[in-house]
Amino acid sequence: MKLNPFNTRIGLALGGGAAKGIAHIGALKAFEEEQIQVHYISGTSVGALVASYFAFGRPAESILSICSTLNLSRIINFTLERGGLFSTNAIREMIHRDLGDCRIEDADIPLAICATDIETGEQLVFREGNLADAVCASMAVPGLFVPVEVDGRILVDGGLVENVPISPLEKMGAGIIVAVDLSHVTRYPKPRDTFDVITNAINIGIDFNTRKQLKKADIAVPLDLSAYSLTNNADRVDELFLEGYHPMKKKLRQVLWYKRMNILIYLRKAAWKLLPLKVPEIIKDLKHHVFAARKRS
Repeated sequence: MKLNPFNTRIGLALGGGAAKGIAHIGALKAFEEEQIQVHYISGTSVGALVASYFAFGRPAESILSICSTLNLSRIINFTLERGGLFSTNAIREMIHRDLGDCRIEDADIPLAICATDIETGEQLVFREGNLADAVCASMAVPGLFVPVEVDGRILVDGGLVENVPISPLEKMGAGIIVAVDLSHVTRYPKPRDTFDVITNAINIGIDFNTRKQLKKADIAVPLDLSAYSLTNNADRVDELFLEGYHPMKKKLRQVLWYKRMNILIYLRKAAWKLLPLKVPEIIKDLKHHVFAARKRS
């Protein structure tokens, strides 16, 4: 429960989902149209990439023009390095080309990027440091991309620990947390080979944790994008953009309601947390009154 009921600053969490990340841009467009300010933003994997562009002042339309052709074939570079089949150099070059060799703490909107330490299993949240290093680490899918070393730590995709990075936002100061989940599927693809079985198994584990983590968000936007590809949606860009745009437009009414009613929501949560502590006392008092009444009769 948030400590300050008067805090209505909005934190936006963008989850992982590879080429399905175009839906995030639609969600950002909805914020822009409603003129609702995002005060803090966090991202994991492709969510980290989209969040970075938005945090550094790129409007949704600009991000869409950059990422609309984003697919696996464009961001992979085959490598002979140990630990993966491909490097993240193309992602690094893309960030340097569009945003420059910048640092996270210089973003217009406070930004958090999440990665996973493959040796300890810990979540690493970047609030400062080189932007390209952090994004590449967050997008380094284990077994596919070579892990990224930052300050002596070997880092991979942040989705292993928190695919929709809600936890950093409250620490950053957000009072209302909105979370976009690109992987809220009800059924996984029928496996055709061993690779598909392994992929489904990994996604099931990640999605199971994500469903529990989403409960911590004030407003969740779960998207079932199972009809779209993880590797290439270049021929369905507009359709995928709208998959994020329309649900977020509807949810933004809740955001406005939260901003107006945050104090009442806080009091309701506080009462609910205190109620279980009072119930035994209430029952005890009732038993005492019943016993006294019987004794008088």
